[in-house]
Amino acid sequence: MSLDPERNLTKKGLNTRRKLLKSAEGVFGTKGYFEASIVEITQEANVAQGTFYKYFPSKKAIYDELVHQMSRDLRLFIKQAIEKSPQVDMYRRGFEAFFEWVGKNQNLYSIVLQAVIVDKDLYRWYYEKLANGYIRVLKEADKTGEFKELNHEALAYSLMGIGQFLGMRWVYWEGEEVPKEVLDVAMEMVLQGILK
Repeated sequence: MSLDPERNLTKKGLNTRRKLLKSAEGVFGTKGYFEASIVEITQEANVAQGTFYKYFPSKKAIYDELVHQMSRDLRLFIKQAIEKSPQVDMYRRGFEAFFEWVGKNQNLYSIVLQAVIVDKDLYRWYYEKLANGYIRVLKEADKTGEFKELNHEALAYSLMGIGQFLGMRWVYWEGEEVPKEVLDVAMEMVLQGILK
């Protein structure tokens, strides 16, 4: 696959490709990768089955592209949310942005978690990509002298774990926003620790 698979498409082609991806998100998100079929994806997108193969060579190819797209969209959303935040607020704002994005894109959890079985390398890529973004932000934060100098990778994965499971507990399982008091506890732990 080229670096930009949409580069040479017409406007109609772009719309069809995006429609297929949106349909795949719904089908993979509800049925799971192994139960989903190209027929279901094309029916949901309201396009002929043969049209699918103009854009994706296989079910795995559209799944891979969907994980890459969701990763890009999520990372961009979080980046834009924290860009103008003061250093001390950026962690909270990053969590809030993650929860907001997942609230609007709840299939993220089921699609990404399936990747551990569908394609372990893709699963690892997804989380490494997120971690690398965290690590960049943490290195920038070091320059301010406001925070302890800790291992960036360990800290990145710890922060990702907090966001992942708080989002799963409230947003994904309950369909609710993460309560303010829950985020307050997480931020207290992140910024102050749990020792008295």
